[in-house]
Amino acid sequence: MKALVVVSHPSPESFNHALADAVRRTWTSFGCDVAFHDLYLEQFQPLLTAKEARGAPSFDPLVQAHIAQLRESDLLAVVHPNCWGAPPAMMKGWIDRVFAPEAAYTFAKGADQGDESIGLLKMRAALVLNTGNTVLEREQNHFGDPLDRIWRRCILDFCGVQEVSRALFGVVATSSPDQRAAWLQQAEAMARDVHWVAAQTQRPSPA
Repeated sequence: MKALVVVSHPSPESFNHALADAVRRTWTSFGCDVAFHDLYLEQFQPLLTAKEARGAPSFDPLVQAHIAQLRESDLLAVVHPNCWGAPPAMMKGWIDRVFAPEAAYTFAKGADQGDESIGLLKMRAALVLNTGNTVLEREQNHFGDPLDRIWRRCILDFCGVQEVSRALFGVVATSSPDQRAAWLQQAEAMARDVHWVAAQTQRPSPA
């Protein structure tokens, strides 16, 4: 199977990178062909062009490469911190440019008129790992965990991905080495489970 792992954090020493590496190692150990992208290291340009904002395809070679890998992948993992209940700017720009119309989704009428989308991604399963500095109970009860809704419903389901596994790790700022080690083990276990789900799921036929 082909897999895509994308991490968005400005520090290469971050716990986000450790999580992304854990997923990459796990999927590689199962024989997956894993494409790995550190958006900051690659200096990914997150700004939509005016033409892209109107639905035209991107002419940025790096964006085109990411789109091709997204469309080819059986597995996806995205790793990033919680920033005000949303993905950070770099990751949001990656979503805007790579989950592009006629690449990740389309509409029956050929244009976005507010009707239901048609997902174009053939991905079998996705894994979303986030970090935060809010106590998990407060994140759920007070904020409603908006990142779960964004990724699960507003992005992945919109583009045709039904099997989504997600975890929010926190509080990261005050976590101990032992706690981080336990979280990494959890991430590895989730990556194994997502791989198993993908292996049991037949890849949809091309649209």
